[in-house]
Amino acid sequence: MNILIVGASYGIGNSIATLAVEKGDQIYSISRTPLVDLNVSQLNKDVTLLNAEDLTFLPEVIDAFVYCPGSIALKPFSRFTENDFIEDYKLNVTSAVKILQWILPALKKSEQGSVVFFSTVAVGTGLPYHSLVSASKGAIEGITKALAAELAPKIRVNAIAPSITDTPLASKILSTEDKKVASGQRHPLQKIGSALDIAKMAYFLLSPDSSWITGQILHVDGGMSSLRI
Repeated sequence: MNILIVGASYGIGNSIATLAVEKGDQIYSISRTPLVDLNVSQLNKDVTLLNAEDLTFLPEVIDAFVYCPGSIALKPFSRFTENDFIEDYKLNVTSAVKILQWILPALKKSEQGSVVFFSTVAVGTGLPYHSLVSASKGAIEGITKALAAELAPKIRVNAIAPSITDTPLASKILSTEDKKVASGQRHPLQKIGSALDIAKMAYFLLSPDSSWITGQILHVDGGMSSLRI
């Protein structure tokens, strides 16, 4: 497969890229930080500053697209500014949308086009101090379902909604072993997720193995969204 991964330098995106390279896929990466440990075609630029002309390095046919950039800013709603919501929306939603619009002709040329976005468990569960990320990721869940309907049957669109995952993005929240243990105990499976846990689901959704799945929000969250113990 020809797979475009936005945000492949760290965390979940890097784990997806590693899995895909091991499977023999051709990876095209857009991220601010260069990938030095994987053989991929890459563009190093902030996604919020991308132009359509930047994407000339991509192939004529793209089989799968996954958008991994995200944010975790947690504080009381009263302390967020209007600009906080605008900037978070740019990163999580509009940058994903503009890239998908630009590559849509290449996805339509694929025999099995697939798109994967990322949401969060906080959208469906409701957690204090999560208003910023919940607003952006709630939009992602809505656009996932709308596009799945609009682009069927040629292109499948799904999203993954993880709970807290041990990645650089969550490093401030999981800065000590005690914090990791305490966070894990909030989940029915009594542990936090790993980047690989999420990457395996993402790769499944990107691949033809999930050819009858579209318009879904897949909760990979240690049971947090649906179980109480």
